[in-house]
Amino acid sequence: MLSDYIRAAMQRATSEILPDDNSFYGVIPGLQGVWANAPILEACRAELQEVLEEWLLFRLRRELDVPALDGHDLSLPMVAEAA
Repeated sequence: MLSDYIRAAMQRATSEILPDDNSFYGVIPGLQGVWANAPILEACRAELQEVLEEWLLFRLRRELDVPALDGHDLSLPMVAEAA
């Protein structure tokens, strides 16, 4: 389930070459704060996936919203607290 979400997110990733230093900038649209910058494309994609994994762990641990992607939903079901 988590691997499927990461694959779906990485398929949405876009990258561009920055004109000032010719490095690669990658971002995953719809996932605020998930971006990376590296001198070569492969390194940028690897760093972007690492950032994505850390972002997911942070959000899930704090029970923050994680948007569904391509039918992959990591939302945790609401658990009723015992009275």
